[in-house]
Amino acid sequence: MKDKNLSNCRGKMPQSVRAKQFLPFAALKGLPEALAEKEKETVVRASLSEESEALIDSTLRTLQKGMTVELTYYDYDSCVKIRGTVDKIYSELRIIRINGKDIVFDDISDVVICP
Repeated sequence: MKDKNLSNCRGKMPQSVRAKQFLPFAALKGLPEALAEKEKETVVRASLSEESEALIDSTLRTLQKGMTVELTYYDYDSCVKIRGTVDKIYSELRIIRINGKDIVFDDISDVVICP
């Protein structure tokens, strides 16, 4: 039996078809997203002292629309820091809106009024 080079028998593969064989293949759809979610660092909500709660509450009472503030708050399982302008304060609902994001007073762990 003669030793033949099979690539010579078939001819040259077009580059557009050849490139497709190297495209990424996701055998398990959703796995990268699930792994990214698993890698998120979860933060356990720390309970604040009564003094800290009173200080945050008194600072929130002094806020007015248009003031710039920096808030640290809990959002599900993570701790988020946001800096922005107060859009609206819903005192009766205990919600503050900063940069279009509604934040419940009870989720706030720190508030600083910026100059």
